[in-house]
Amino acid sequence: MTDDDGHAIAYHALKRGTPVRSADGVVVGKVRRVSIAVRENIFDGIDVDTPDGTRFVDAPEVHRIYERAVELTIDAAAVADLPRSQNPVAERVKMSRTARRAQRFGRDLKDRWDRR
Repeated sequence: MTDDDGHAIAYHALKRGTPVRSADGVVVGKVRRVSIAVRENIFDGIDVDTPDGTRFVDAPEVHRIYERAVELTIDAAAVADLPRSQNPVAERVKMSRTARRAQRFGRDLKDRWDRR
């Protein structure tokens, strides 16, 4: 933590665009989205926009959330090895009845959403 990170906050108050720092102090990206396990009402992790694409950081790898920064428990090299984040809209489209019907006729609606 640096003095300008602000106070520790809950994941509900975390804003998009907040810088994310690895355990070795490198700013690896910015918060894109907070993932919440809705049924259990618990913090699941964050999607981080990095120079190599959007990565999903699982909740145990998030050390602390501050007003103006997020600290991780992993170093910058480990962040680069994290899985790419899945586009939630594309996942919903892929599972929709309309998409399944379109696939039978040789069209794939999922490709439209993945191009974004």
